[in-house]
Amino acid sequence: MKIAFFDTKPYDKPSFQKYGEEHNIKFKFYETKLNEDTVDLAQGYDAVCVFVNDTVNAQVIDRLTELGVKVLALRCAGFNNVDMKYAFGKIHVLRVPAYSPYAVAEHTMALLLASIRRIHKAYIRSRDFNFSLAGLTGFDLHGKTVGIIGTGKIGKVFIDICRGFGMKVLAFDKFPGKSLDNGDTVQYVSLDELFKGSDIISLHCPLTEDTYHIIDEAVIDKCKRGVVILNTSRGALVDAEALLNGIKSRKVGAACLDVYEEESDLFFEDNSGHILEDDILARLISMPNVIVTSHQAFLTEEALQNIAETTVNNLVGFFKTGQCPNELCYKKGTAEDCRDGKCF
Repeated sequence: MKIAFFDTKPYDKPSFQKYGEEHNIKFKFYETKLNEDTVDLAQGYDAVCVFVNDTVNAQVIDRLTELGVKVLALRCAGFNNVDMKYAFGKIHVLRVPAYSPYAVAEHTMALLLASIRRIHKAYIRSRDFNFSLAGLTGFDLHGKTVGIIGTGKIGKVFIDICRGFGMKVLAFDKFPGKSLDNGDTVQYVSLDELFKGSDIISLHCPLTEDTYHIIDEAVIDKCKRGVVILNTSRGALVDAEALLNGIKSRKVGAACLDVYEEESDLFFEDNSGHILEDDILARLISMPNVIVTSHQAFLTEEALQNIAETTVNNLVGFFKTGQCPNELCYKKGTAEDCRDGKCF
């Protein structure tokens, strides 16, 4: 089995080579991203393996099918970079639904603690032997209310972490988790209640038409003054311009972002020698109360192993049986369902 592997980073190769050799899979690792200009690199391969910033639109899908590529293997959970409705009936799309919820949830808490206790500032000061504490006053998490949007695997782990700090949790999910609401420290509420009652808001939901810019100007107006916003899920959940304006107006007290809605040409790459043309991101990074990491939350040894193992198992299972439990669309609905978005 031959797989064209796009958007390769050094940390991808060891685990994929390990599991690939075990199953007689040959990966061709390309550093370039998959898009309309690079899709012909997939010629002669049985499948392509892509990540979050590869472009899989209608044009790419058509060309992949012309080249005889049967499978699109996502080595991630999200699939908003794939035109799923167009893909239905043309190419099989497999994904990794979960790799390490602990990795993402723990990174979210790391960002929050760094922000509210000014650890990033203290680190820079101490490197210059400046041991002044002026301007480093933070606040306790104990007793604060955190609003968590999305209570899937990552959201649930983050809830557990927050409860360990003695925080009260207001949760929202389109499909509430069974037995998660205990009527006391964890309660499911409406989005309006969550926005109005939370000191901290953390996003752990997928990007859909319903969740696009779920944090926008109107929502920020509803929030408590000084609210802290965390996003380690999908960039476009947050209207970046509205967030910037909220920070400038002092309505948003701090923001911790591991994702950004226009990240595809920036994140995962070294742009230190270039002028950043994205003015909104540049302004956000310049703010003293904003921490930005470049889609790093997933990056643990355990997660990388799980991603590679699941991706390889997806491919092996599909090419052996024609079926895969982690397949999107084909297995979950009809073409009509797919067009209506019901199979997601």
